[in-house]
Amino acid sequence: MTATELARRLDTGEPLTILDVRWQLVEPDGRAAYEQGHLPGAVYVSLEDELSDHSVSGRGRHPLPSGRRVEAAARRWGVREGVPVVVYDDWHRAGSARAWWVLTAAGIPDVRILDGGLSAWTGPLETGTVTAAPPGDVTVAHDNLYAGARPTLTAEQAAVASTLLDARAPERFRGDVEPVDPVAGHIPGARNVPSTGLLAEDGTFLRDDDLTRLLKEPTGGVYCGSGVTASVVVAALVTVGVDAALYPGSWSEWCSDPMRPVERGAARPAS
Repeated sequence: MTATELARRLDTGEPLTILDVRWQLVEPDGRAAYEQGHLPGAVYVSLEDELSDHSVSGRGRHPLPSGRRVEAAARRWGVREGVPVVVYDDWHRAGSARAWWVLTAAGIPDVRILDGGLSAWTGPLETGTVTAAPPGDVTVAHDNLYAGARPTLTAEQAAVASTLLDARAPERFRGDVEPVDPVAGHIPGARNVPSTGLLAEDGTFLRDDDLTRLLKEPTGGVYCGSGVTASVVVAALVTVGVDAALYPGSWSEWCSDPMRPVERGAARPAS
């Protein structure tokens, strides 16, 4: 959803639930930034605490939460049956794409990413914290998001996927640097399609024809470091009619097993 469309809907009084999902790799807690200024009525969502379940082991750095946890959180956020949800962030659409993926995988319909994120919004901002009142009433359809409404890959499936896209920066894909995980490199045979390369300079998604050109080959799945920025690529693929599978554990899960092979070196182009 464009910022213009969001403003129009708010001006007409259309019911909407707006969620602020600010998260960055080097600053995972976005609450302070949210409190300093957020879209009117927006409720803060913690990617680390509410869109991930760190009690799950062996599933990478950002394991998926259960559908029941998502349902409880969504009700706290004020998500209601039949009311559209708009999610936004302030960093390369990572937080909002993660929220979009988790909510839709749980079976919550009509979730939209604010195209361009916070910087696209030219209207007024509010400060402080918003608490949804009354709470939402949404019910999720899927408890196991690894087998929910959106396709996913296990490590074993990722190993044999026909075409696997790696959404990380080229230097991490090549294995030149690895600032987060203990092993550098990528899954053998993967192709590098950095999630930021699917965004224009203003942070909006590229036009559909440009996305189609960049993502024209069949896609068996998408991964990144821990399943967050890969959601941006999945969202871009959905806009051009491809429902690609996410490997939720991504590189952080893959490289945790020393028996899994690692490839390093220059990225193969995706086109």
